[in-house]
Amino acid sequence: MANSNSKGDRRERELVNLLDEHGFAVMRAPSSGSATERDLPDVLAGDGETFYAIEAKSSSGRPVYLDGEEVEALVYFARNFGAKPRVGVRFDREDWYFFHPGDLHVTDGGNYRVKKETALAEGTDLAELVGRSRKVTLDEVDPASGPRGGPTTRETLERVAAGELSVEEALAEVE
Repeated sequence: MANSNSKGDRRERELVNLLDEHGFAVMRAPSSGSATERDLPDVLAGDGETFYAIEAKSSSGRPVYLDGEEVEALVYFARNFGAKPRVGVRFDREDWYFFHPGDLHVTDGGNYRVKKETALAEGTDLAELVGRSRKVTLDEVDPASGPRGGPTTRETLERVAAGELSVEEALAEVE
């Protein structure tokens, strides 16, 4: 019978290898706490300037849940170790996405949840985590007013979404 944690273990090893490929010294904690009385993060990684304590979770597509004690232990360890706490999530056929625990949805029961849609829309991807890119918002690249003092790209896109403009009209407006 296969180990019920084999997929999670495989995903953790995958994350370790990815971080290693990006120049981080990486260590996977042995059994993430079962080998010791202390709660340990799944992965520790650092590049000499930035250090992460990562709790890694994977899912086929269903939301990922973390219990409150698990997240508290991650934050406590990271603070004492001098690392940044991160929750890494990987959904099948998707990349890794990372969150600061404070950015996670807290359920009524005090647990934490990450949905696939949230990971894709709001998560930090690996390139950004390792400093190879920076997420840029539309507000950062779109000036306060569009071409010739007209509407901004964002305003135009919102009008398309609302059905007020066709795509063709929107293209003509932003050119």
